[in-house]
Amino acid sequence: MLQNEIKTGFIELGKFLGQFSENEATKNQSVLNNDLFFKDFKDLISLSQSHNGWYTPDNVYFSIQSWAKALKKDNLDHWLSVYDFSNFEKKQKTVGLILAGNIPLVGFHDFLTVLISGHKVLVKTSSNDQMLLPFLANYLISINKDFKNRITFVEGKLENFDAVIATGSNNTARYFEYYFKDKPTIIRKNRNSIAVLDGSESKEQMIALGEDIFRYFGLGCRNVSKIFVPKNYNFDLFFNGMFPYQDVIKYEKYANNYDYNKAVFLMSNFNLLDNEFLIIKEDTSFASPISSVFYEFYEDLSDLKNRLKAESDQIQCIVSKNLIENSIDFGQTQQPNLWDYADNVDTLKFLQEI
Repeated sequence: MLQNEIKTGFIELGKFLGQFSENEATKNQSVLNNDLFFKDFKDLISLSQSHNGWYTPDNVYFSIQSWAKALKKDNLDHWLSVYDFSNFEKKQKTVGLILAGNIPLVGFHDFLTVLISGHKVLVKTSSNDQMLLPFLANYLISINKDFKNRITFVEGKLENFDAVIATGSNNTARYFEYYFKDKPTIIRKNRNSIAVLDGSESKEQMIALGEDIFRYFGLGCRNVSKIFVPKNYNFDLFFNGMFPYQDVIKYEKYANNYDYNKAVFLMSNFNLLDNEFLIIKEDTSFASPISSVFYEFYEDLSDLKNRLKAESDQIQCIVSKNLIENSIDFGQTQQPNLWDYADNVDTLKFLQEI
């Protein structure tokens, strides 16, 4: 396959995904192979929460719409324009993917990147997300049958591969590093995202920060799990921004985590701030449990910048009002561009060099 053929397949997939939003699924007659896939995909979205209790329709539709926006010709062209693909077909390898399942389609970017780089992909999905990606792969194959020779899903262990991209916890990462020590690898470990506030933020920015905290129930590495605030920070504005997300407590799995974590914190005599659906706790850790956000005071912004730079291997992204270099806007953490690589590791460059 030529790269342009692969790119065209993903553009068509983007058009297919663009038909599905939370308010309604509208069939576009110009989309290829709708008669074969439209109804089944709509049904799969409806059933996703039965496969994984965290995959609510709202969150699945959000992920789908995010990819529909990303898989446009202009985005793909911009992303690929800085790479040299002169050896596109000469160095084809088989790349194994071990995917996470914390949020819907969390491994799609790796899947796309392997194929767009000219390689074959060997995919081991998470038990928590076994349905969505194989369905989309079948749609790609329906667009161009040559995808069939480039996409393989496996249930057991990976075999016959040339490189690996694996995502897991810090514990599983150690296993991956040992098991795949003789292969080129990208091993992704636990990371968390943070926000740095100075008290001058608007209510609208705090509401947008709520999106960064609550989208996917906070399960993604790009979700904000900790905030840094100046001494004597008034948390009223923060809590006012969180208020529009109060319905999150109506989801049983989230509510169970809220009740459990609150009980644990209280039994440990921690000082908490609580609005009955979100707990915030002063803590030096970056990783907070579901239904909670940690906070830490800072006195000097320069000192904080130095600390964040030193601990950058624990941080996925930073949200701020231009307080931190390369920080992103409020409300944007779960809408990365194609060129926003996880852990700041250029996956496409890695794939070109194996």
